[in-house]
Amino acid sequence: MRCVICKHGETAPGFAVVTLNRANSVLVFKEVPADVCQNCGEYYLTADVSRDLLERAEAAVAAGAEVEVRRYAA
Repeated sequence: MRCVICKHGETAPGFAVVTLNRANSVLVFKEVPADVCQNCGEYYLTADVSRDLLERAEAAVAAGAEVEVRRYAA
């Protein structure tokens, strides 16, 4: 797929670091599977991965996390 951000690069399967901010919480997920632009590094997540990340983020915020860094494991 051609990157919609830089319009020059092609995406390829890889991994990304996803940072989510929610209320007073900052959540960082490492090694998230994504299609990554080989030119600019922009990443694209599937709907399933996005949904899973949001569920994990909601659970972390509900548990009182303010700053959390974790490795994404499907």
